[in-house]
Amino acid sequence: MEQGECKGMKRQLVLEDGTVFIGEGFGSEHTTIGEVVFNTGMTGYQEILSDPSYCGQIVTLTYPLIGNYGINRDDFESITPAIHGLIVKEACDFPSNWRNELSLHEYLRNKGIPGLAGIDTRKLTRIIRKYGTLKGTFASMDEDVESVLERLQATEIRTDQVKQVSTKRPYASPGRGKRVVLVDYGMKHGILRELNKRDCDVIVVPYNVTAEDIMNLSPDGVMLSNGPGDPKDVKEAISMIQGILGKVPFFGICLGHQLFALACGANTEKMKFGHRGSNHPVKDLATGKIALTSQNHGYTVEEASIEGTCLEVTHIALNDGTVEGLKHKDYPAFTVQYHPEASPGPEDANDLFDQFLSLIESKESGVDECQNVQI
Repeated sequence: MEQGECKGMKRQLVLEDGTVFIGEGFGSEHTTIGEVVFNTGMTGYQEILSDPSYCGQIVTLTYPLIGNYGINRDDFESITPAIHGLIVKEACDFPSNWRNELSLHEYLRNKGIPGLAGIDTRKLTRIIRKYGTLKGTFASMDEDVESVLERLQATEIRTDQVKQVSTKRPYASPGRGKRVVLVDYGMKHGILRELNKRDCDVIVVPYNVTAEDIMNLSPDGVMLSNGPGDPKDVKEAISMIQGILGKVPFFGICLGHQLFALACGANTEKMKFGHRGSNHPVKDLATGKIALTSQNHGYTVEEASIEGTCLEVTHIALNDGTVEGLKHKDYPAFTVQYHPEASPGPEDANDLFDQFLSLIESKESGVDECQNVQI
């Protein structure tokens, strides 16, 4: 096919409630099953496609024109995308940008990811908002809808997404600054880039790393990355966090935030349709400051469950009041539900990485970091 070509055969999307959308296929011809979600970002489709947190999901982009600036070599958040499909109103045939190297169609085709264009994405988004996330599958036009629906309803969504996307063995990203052990639950490369920018000596470790393994690396601090799925499916993380809490400073992002809450005795719950976009307002309760943030999560920390724990709520979402940040009352540890690495999204919260390093320096100098570092 020619550069930028996005045209293909008719393809149908079947939802588990029996709803059918018929549009134009592009990308790969593979048929996949996944949880259908929506993202409200106007830009950043390349980062969304390559974000490991979308493992097993079919993503609907609500902005109507996608692919207009193509695909470039710099904006990937992982090497191997784990997304199960992409749904757009219009897929651009001829991208125009000085960094463009591939069209959206070509990238999806090369990576084995199916796409669907030309459907009413507003209607699909309204269905998800009304009924919650639904299982869905792509199918060719010659397949009987009833047969497809029967197969879809009988298929269980996998619960080992973190295992699928986490690194299989530790590796180093050397620096001459503070040593940070970064636990990879589906890490976006933006997190690693921010640590590298601050000259941190980063060691990335798998999701099932033990507390002993981490302490043997002599870390100055530990980061818990973002990742896909239900935090309660990542049982290995709970004992690890409990095993080193109080020994080194912690910073958790997204799934890392939820896992930290579980380890400290709080509870998490599934949201109706989650937060996915790059313009979510979050309020810092200590300062009153509002930050626009990039978000991608389908689970949240249950606020009522925090009472009686060692945790304190630091940030809330202004759209729905859900918990967006926590800190430990006694130990140097804090977490946020959103993405301060801003890939894609506003950079309002980027200074959280600097606050993490300040927390490490405060602990090393013997300062009462829990009282003196503003989170």
